[in-house]
Amino acid sequence: MLRGEFIGSGVAAGLAAATSFACAQNQVALGDDVFLRDHAHELLGRSVGIMTNQTGVTASGVSIVDAVRSFGLDLRALYSPEHGLHGDRPAGAFVASYTDPRTGLPVYSLYGPDRHPTAKMLEGIEVLLFDIQDVGSRTYTFASTMAFAMQSAAAYGIEFWVLDRPNPTGGVAVEGPVLDPRYSSFIGLYPIPMRHGMTMGELAQLFNLHFGIGAKLRVIPMAGWQRSMIWPRTGLRWIRTSPNIPTWQTTFVYLCTGLTDDLGLNNGVGTPTPFFYAGAPHLDAEAFTARLRARALPGISFEPTIWSPARGGNAGRTFSGAKLVLRDLMGFMPVRTAVELLVAARAMAANDIGAQNLRIVDLDWGTDGVRAAVLAGASADEIVASWKDRLDAFMPLRQRFLLYT
Repeated sequence: MLRGEFIGSGVAAGLAAATSFACAQNQVALGDDVFLRDHAHELLGRSVGIMTNQTGVTASGVSIVDAVRSFGLDLRALYSPEHGLHGDRPAGAFVASYTDPRTGLPVYSLYGPDRHPTAKMLEGIEVLLFDIQDVGSRTYTFASTMAFAMQSAAAYGIEFWVLDRPNPTGGVAVEGPVLDPRYSSFIGLYPIPMRHGMTMGELAQLFNLHFGIGAKLRVIPMAGWQRSMIWPRTGLRWIRTSPNIPTWQTTFVYLCTGLTDDLGLNNGVGTPTPFFYAGAPHLDAEAFTARLRARALPGISFEPTIWSPARGGNAGRTFSGAKLVLRDLMGFMPVRTAVELLVAARAMAANDIGAQNLRIVDLDWGTDGVRAAVLAGASADEIVASWKDRLDAFMPLRQRFLLYT
């Protein structure tokens, strides 16, 4: 979003902006469009599996599954990530494998007992296609699912093709701590920053070559995507990637308040606008908002508010604090803002800021440093400065794997 495209106290303004942008002519040919146009014929006579979900559609809205079948490729199986093939399962919910009644194809869940595709799941498959829209955050599990599938593909001699898609938060800004390998997990597998500013195709190359997966990887790049493009500039229609990422705007605030909830700040999950809130049961909303406004953070403003989630573990509880109002997404620094929220809340209501499960917090952030510094009363400037050396070291590595200008 450029300056002034999402302003006002309600999210309705942002949704209207999203709708108007979606009507614009597409600026980008997705990796699956390029694949179908230029490369699908290379797979005629070979057996194929597709890792996808509801986001795996062409720019015109055709499912990659239907497109591949219409092309005449030998499609043998589907593989789904967290939230399932249709993206309707809640975060963390077990997803079972089953047979798709529409296509008759097996749908192997990679968010059930097995996170890696097994030999049985891959039996008879020569090429795996990956076509899933990511959100641009290290903690979102689709990148780990891709990496695990690449590991299995390498182990069983299967080609792995990534049909690339935009990073909705753009390909320029990079921020947050680089993951400490001691905190490697399914929500952060490799030492990359929280906001990496890379596409899935670029991440696949990084994982494969630098982190040693060694799969027979092929990335089908997009045509027309530029690093400066955030989602609305692509002209593409946003498809909900999971129940709590309903709009492209949500991808920005997910990078922010998605990091605060396990340290005591509720983020509005369970409301119609998840991740647009930060607060606690007895926080003084006016004072909290005033403190945040005084920080003059780029691209964001705050309004005092009260909310009550209608579903989830906090259903029926009342929280007070700040509503995030996005002003200039080219300047907004969501991970920095997450630290500012925690530091402000710690200064005002120290009893609300803490963690029942320290390990979960540290896995979220990819380090124990943020938690320790917040609880010790460090300033936001000090915490952000502590990331600089490792972030600076990552940037030339990242540069080697970028596909777009």
